[in-house]
Parts: sequence; structure tokens; C-alpha cells
Amino acid sequence: MTSYRQLSLRERELLFGALKQGKSLRSIGKDLGRSHTTLVRELKRNCKYGRAYLPCKAQTRYENITKKQRHKAPLKNPEIYLFVRDKLREKWSPETVSGRLKFESKGTLSISKDTIYSYVYKTKKRRRDFVKYLVRKHKRRRKLISKSTKKLGRIKDAVSIDKRHYLINTRTTLGHWEGDLMEGKRYEPKALSAEVERLTRYTKLILVKNKTSSQKTKGLKSSLISFPKRLKKSLTIDNGPENHQALIWTQTLGVKVYNCNAYHSWEKGTVENTIGRVRRYIPKGTSLLSITDRFFIKVSEILTMPPRPIALS
Repeated sequence: MTSYRQLSLRERELLFGALKQGKSLRSIGKDLGRSHTTLVRELKRNCKYGRAYLPCKAQTRYENITKKQRHKAPLKNPEIYLFVRDKLREKWSPETVSGRLKFESKGTLSISKDTIYSYVYKTKKRRRDFVKYLVRKHKRRRKLISKSTKKLGRIKDAVSIDKRHYLINTRTTLGHWEGDLMEGKRYEPKALSAEVERLTRYTKLILVKNKTSSQKTKGLKSSLISFPKRLKKSLTIDNGPENHQALIWTQTLGVKVYNCNAYHSWEKGTVENTIGRVRRYIPKGTSLLSITDRFFIKVSEILTMPPRPIALS
């Protein structure tokens, strides 16, 4: 059984000419290779209130409706659907897929990240299968919740992020990093030191023996020591106790250290997002004891490959 398709402009013009000649719809349908009921629907849609049938107006009406439908339900467009499906399978986030589609199509195709999330979390099994490809997999999509908490003290020798130069926020220059620690199995001493360059999203993952500031310093040096000065200008961190050697980092690496406000993890959102992606390969609660450095290097390479949106913050 062939799928239904709308009349083309040429078919509409032939329909118009045949009607002028007084032919019946069954006869016209036979000439066009169409069911006469298709022609009945065509005339019903475009001849309301006694209006004459005009092929150009009928075509324009069809194109306008199609355009609106694609905007309301973009995943009904095969080109968009296949792009979204393939990129989700490559473990791109819905936000990345949305931005990249618009970029690659030069604005002719678009879909919002919320539409992708809504589609993925539908109950049909074939859609639910996409959940496993998301950075953070849940049974249902979670709402963003903000919570107010009391402020903690800042790390000594670190500059407040509020004083960070505005050019760093624009992500237009290289050499500005964000850092954090990722824990492995609960009560296990080892952790993963993660550093991400804000513009390129270049990622370094270094395994450290424990979560102390001295081990964090060791991991940070391993990540950044080989870079020239122009590629290590600043580092943004949180208030964790592992970050209390900020002065040593400035002295040995030459980076200016900026401290996030307490409980404002989004102020270093790049590294937070990256750690969320690392969890695809090292799920929460996984022991880090048996994972090799080679594996961490491979994960770093994978994380650096997909394009990610540039946020001005």
C-alpha cells in the first residue's frame, strides 16, 4: 500500500484545466493516477464559501500549513528525525543536537531541546529506548529546582568569580579552564581530577589517590603543566577543601584562580556538564581502582569530539 501524498502544483493546474473542460472528478482522477476522493478533499479545502478553485492559492495554502506543522511537530520531518536519532545514538545531548542542527542547516531546520526531551520521555517503548543515550538517565524528565542556602566562606588566595574579567565570560579566547573532582565508589579514596578548557571544551581527566588538596594540586599540574602560558590563563573552581592550594597553583602554573560563590555550581557549568558526560562511561558508584589511565584518555578524547553550545557565562 502506497503512502498518501499531497497534490503537486502541476497536478493542481491540471485539475483546474480539466474542471474548466467540464470533466468529472472520476475521469480527472484516472488521468492523474489519483483517487477521486483525493480531488474531492482538495476542492472541499479550497472552495469554501463559493470561492472558485485556483491552483496557485491552493498550493500556497498547502505550503503555509506544512510550514506551521513542521514548526509544531518538527520530528515529523524525516530529515530532522534522522538527525536527532543519529546524534542521540552518538551520545550527544539534546541541547547539542538542537544547536548543531540549526548550525548545519544554516537555520532552515530547527528543533528545541525541550521538544527532543518530550519526545524521548514519551511512553512508547521505541521512544523510551532513547533514554539510555541521554547524559543523565531518569525514568521521567526532572524539573529544574533551585534551592537557597547559606553562604560558605571563600577559599583563601582565590579571587571571587564576580571579579572575573568579562571577556572570560564571552568564551572568545583560549586558556580559561574550569576544574572539579569526580568521586568514584562511596568511601573509596581515589577520585578523578577533571579540567575543561571553556572555549574548546578540551578535557583532561587525571586519577588522583585521594581527595586532599595536595593530590588535587598533583592532578592539576599533570593536566596543565605542559601547556604554554597563553593556554593556561585562568582556572575557575568551587569551595571544596581539595581546592585550598590556589596560591600554589598560581605560583607553579601561572594561572589566575577564580572561586565560585557557595552552592553556585552552575558558575562552573562547563566542567559540571563534562562530569555528567563522564558518568556515561563511569556510572556513579563505580570503583576507580581498576580503571586504567588509557581508559581515561580515551574518554577525554570522546568528550572533546562532539560540538557543544557556547554559553556566555
